[in-house]
Amino acid sequence: QVQLVESGGGLVQTGGSLRLSCAGSGRPFSSLAMAWFRQATGKEREFVALISRGGAGTVYTDSVKGRFTISRDNAENTVYLQMNSLKPEDTAVYTCAADEGSWYGGPKPEIYEYWGQGTQVTVSS
Repeated sequence: QVQLVESGGGLVQTGGSLRLSCAGSGRPFSSLAMAWFRQATGKEREFVALISRGGAGTVYTDSVKGRFTISRDNAENTVYLQMNSLKPEDTAVYTCAADEGSWYGGPKPEIYEYWGQGTQVTVSS
């Protein structure tokens, strides 16, 4: 089993920044492809970004390209999501996910076996 715990959410004004963290345990962290998803109230879960096991490969959804950066520190068992130039439409519960079956993961939530509990990000206008 893999346990994932997110932190770093909160309330920020438009244009501000937040850094989310997701700490993993239960498996060697370098064996997990990692991703961030988000879900706004009344909307479906949305892929945000993913990072390959080694960290060299990343993919972003178009709406966050150039503003968000996903990274990982396998020695610290942590994946990060640096969010800059935040907009009200970024408001959502952000959840990290882990896949131990592939090097790269993917943008579909059904790929991921393990999920954190989520952290709320609210961007005020």
